[in-house]
Amino acid sequence: MSLPKETAVKLFEALASGVRLDIYRLLVRQGHEGMVAGQIAANLDLPANNVSFHLKGMSHAGLVTVAQEGRFQRYRANLALMQQLLAYLTDECCAGQPQQCPELALPCCPPPVSPLAMPTLEPDIMSDRVYNVLFICSGNSARSIMAEAILNQLGEGRFRGYSAGSHPRGFVHPHTLDTLRHNQHDPASARCKSWDEFAGPDAPAMDFVFTVCDAAAGEACPVWPGQPMTAHWGFADPAAVSGDEATQHKAFVRTYRDITTRLRLFLSLPLHKLDRLALQHAVHDIGRPDTLSSEALA
Repeated sequence: MSLPKETAVKLFEALASGVRLDIYRLLVRQGHEGMVAGQIAANLDLPANNVSFHLKGMSHAGLVTVAQEGRFQRYRANLALMQQLLAYLTDECCAGQPQQCPELALPCCPPPVSPLAMPTLEPDIMSDRVYNVLFICSGNSARSIMAEAILNQLGEGRFRGYSAGSHPRGFVHPHTLDTLRHNQHDPASARCKSWDEFAGPDAPAMDFVFTVCDAAAGEACPVWPGQPMTAHWGFADPAAVSGDEATQHKAFVRTYRDITTRLRLFLSLPLHKLDRLALQHAVHDIGRPDTLSSEALA
């Protein structure tokens, strides 16, 4: 069904600036993953308040959808509405037979696909595929290091964990190393490193990238090769806990437990049965605060 003329005019007006076109095209490239405002501002080298102003106008018009994720809002291009806008321009071509116009063939823009028809990830039970997972934090000294080690242990060779920081501290926190040793991990390979290591052409292609601290979630991430699935799984920073040695140790134990809880939920997902959209929803749901409630841990 074609859009009403008034709606089409409203949409064109909402895109009638170079900045808005840049923002919209960037969101189209991100697809279902979307971006938070800080990422958009950094990618386009624009002031954050300027980007927020334009996003508000575009979301009001319906061109952009908004989803709340903790302290941040994730923006996505409303591709279904854009398809309707393109149809408004082209449906009457050649006396109402646009299929007669080879000039209108848009191989880069196929018609929308039902989520039920979207391709699934490769069947993992019947193949030897190994899934690469990158955990991002700001300092890469505690939470992301633990997540890397836990996944490599629980994943039993089918998942390979990595970790990195947006602003690496240059060392792994001593309590992190102690916690890993206490839980039968070999901390010898634990290394503090920058996320730049995983953004280059020679880096291993990631299937999933999870931010594990709120600071990293709000920062503009590198463009990861292979367009991995992303989600934010926030954990309290155990390194920020003050007090005596026993108090600090308990904070790291609690964080280790919380990370393990979410990773067990992740590893229980039937990757071979879920299409990409369903899997994206699942990994986002794992990051919800209530997954770490007493009921979830029971």
